[in-house]
Amino acid sequence: MRTVKEHNERLHEILDTAQKLFAEKGYGKCTVNDILNEIGIAKGTFYHYFKSKEEVLDAIINRAAGQVLERAQEVAANTDFTPEEKLYHIFMAMRMEEETDTMLIEEMHRMENALMHQKSLTTVVTLTVPVLAAVIEEGNRSGVFCCDYPEEYMQIFMASAVTLLDDGIFGFSPEQQRGIFKALIFTLGKMLGVDEQALWEKAAGHWM
Repeated sequence: MRTVKEHNERLHEILDTAQKLFAEKGYGKCTVNDILNEIGIAKGTFYHYFKSKEEVLDAIINRAAGQVLERAQEVAANTDFTPEEKLYHIFMAMRMEEETDTMLIEEMHRMENALMHQKSLTTVVTLTVPVLAAVIEEGNRSGVFCCDYPEEYMQIFMASAVTLLDDGIFGFSPEQQRGIFKALIFTLGKMLGVDEQALWEKAAGHWM
């Protein structure tokens, strides 16, 4: 067990350090040697865990997306929430608020990091859609929702939301973003078969 623990500790040390350096120096400018020097490890140790800097990036994105997924699953399993409340809280749980995450998000918004940005958005959508679809199916069973295509609708909604509301893609003003957000909520209401205005009033109170 001790060997496994040490392995995981070193793995996360590399990821934590790389994430910090990617945010500070920029992914393109940060080298494997920068990561090695920051931690104080040999190249052999690094390559025992990762084949390349790109593989480290994938692991960082997957770890962040996994944390979002974990929070979403925790909300979905909470029996104190109604299906409607679960949706609100899952969407809120998808926000990244830690300083390092914020810096990394800003770094991803740079043109040269478009691939990194795309990977992060795709991963989050792919992981969270099944959780959201399960909540909608729960709402269908209880009569709260009337949605014929839970998974497909969530794919459409999430793909639209993460791109349209992302500052690094379209760069809409806050006023424009609020209008888009409202339109998305009204669209969600139609998808779920609920009153759109009532859904907007609740959503605005939670998210804005």
